[in-house]
Amino acid sequence: MNLPLTPIRCLLRAAQEYGSKIGIVDGDQRTTWSEVWDRTRRIATALSELGINEGECVASLSFNCRQLIELYYAAPTARAMLLSLNVRLSAEEQAFILRHSGTKLVLFEPEFLPVIEGLRRELPELRWVSLVQSDDLPSWVEPRHYEQLIAESEPLEVDFTQYDENQVAELFYTSGSTGRPKGVMQSHRTLYLHALGVVMGQRRRACAIAADEIVEAHTIPLFHANGWGRAHTITMMGGRHVMLRRFDPEQLCQTIEQERVTSFSMVPAMAAALLSFPKLHEYDLRSLDEVNIGGAASSPSLVRRLEEALRCNIFTGYGLTESGPVSTMADLKQTLGPLSDAARYARQAMTGWAMPGTELRVVDPEGVDLPQDGESIGEALLRGDGVMDGYWAEPEATAQAMEGSWLHTGDMAVWDEDRYLLIVDRKKDIIISGGENISSLEIEKVLAAHPAVYEAAVIGIPDEKWGEAPKAIISLKQGQSVDAEELRAHVREHLAGFKVPSSIEFHDELPKGATGKILKRVLREPYWEGRLKKVQGDAFEG
Repeated sequence: MNLPLTPIRCLLRAAQEYGSKIGIVDGDQRTTWSEVWDRTRRIATALSELGINEGECVASLSFNCRQLIELYYAAPTARAMLLSLNVRLSAEEQAFILRHSGTKLVLFEPEFLPVIEGLRRELPELRWVSLVQSDDLPSWVEPRHYEQLIAESEPLEVDFTQYDENQVAELFYTSGSTGRPKGVMQSHRTLYLHALGVVMGQRRRACAIAADEIVEAHTIPLFHANGWGRAHTITMMGGRHVMLRRFDPEQLCQTIEQERVTSFSMVPAMAAALLSFPKLHEYDLRSLDEVNIGGAASSPSLVRRLEEALRCNIFTGYGLTESGPVSTMADLKQTLGPLSDAARYARQAMTGWAMPGTELRVVDPEGVDLPQDGESIGEALLRGDGVMDGYWAEPEATAQAMEGSWLHTGDMAVWDEDRYLLIVDRKKDIIISGGENISSLEIEKVLAAHPAVYEAAVIGIPDEKWGEAPKAIISLKQGQSVDAEELRAHVREHLAGFKVPSSIEFHDELPKGATGKILKRVLREPYWEGRLKKVQGDAFEG
């Protein structure tokens, strides 16, 4: 039997098998899976009544909330596409994405009205629907808000066997760090198979809890790859979504204690903030089973400190907007045999091994596979069921990224005999000093292990003798002090002399993107302004 693969089946399963169970917790709102299924189909009807046709794009502009989870299913159910906008972007950036995607309607939270005023001048034809009731909405907003649309619409009759699994269901735009953002197309089929692969990947671990007992706190925005990848997997397993609008260590700890949260995800900067939270040990966090670290390179010392503080499984993972997003997870293979604590932390801090449905390679510039020796550096390539269907309206960029039927990630990596991948840098972040390739991530991990360091970023800066030299930008933990020479000596203890930063600068805080990822391009720009930086290849970043 050949049934269409669609994320609609994830929600249908949750409603059928766990209908009376709470599926979404959003503040005081607690919604069962049967209610989510009903509300989603009513919004699908409302979208059609608002003039959204098959294949057209619907956008959301909101923080994490119940409505956003529902829209991940309502838009595809209406045979439309969902575009979840990054709330941190400027009006100009938002306007480009909305215009490029051909968005017809935006569902928004009223606090974004100042940004929307700018968008309306650029795109006067867009229609706007408020996600919540408000007495102060302008006249150009649709008269019925989200809850009114649900109350006044009939639930759409859904027969998933009549859906085209190859139709685009969701659009996610890349960060645009090397040019204009690109719209990553995810079809019904791609989304379903990615969710299935992640579920299988979680089952491969000896979890102490059943899949349907998972309670996921959404600490990362759902418009980001690290966040939206969980929208379908948790639903498919009949788990529970707990919505957090913003990452705040105290609120997270309170939520874990109150909702008996079993899992959540962080980027390393968030992990550092959580570890620095002085009241961390005052909360009951025993419900936690695992925490996933992604979005930026981690370190064995960070994994160790998190395990000691949270007393649960800590794993790093890897993926791109273009890859679905989850491609690898650094949990432990049984074939590794007994490991010391140090070896185990080192493994769990790696990029990891392929999730079910994903294949990976590490190749040289000619596309030849490199030895699995843990030393030879090449570009990581991926292919799999969760990899994107291409870039929206950009066939040339798609062909370049998917050359040879493999996704070229733009990430430089090594792999070992156990097929564990370790990303060592972005192509554009590799520092070429005197002919030597230096990984900025390797230096950052050593710096982050110093007890006084809160965050570290290493960039390449111009050097008359060597062409480039590594420079470190550091923020210190509150109440800590250390000078540049002490940190340079610390690096010299662990790495070769040519990898020691030529200079170190101290900042109160480092510039970050929407999910706390350090923006190295912002740190690099003052040093390379007016000069060309030689990089390996034409990298793109998801």
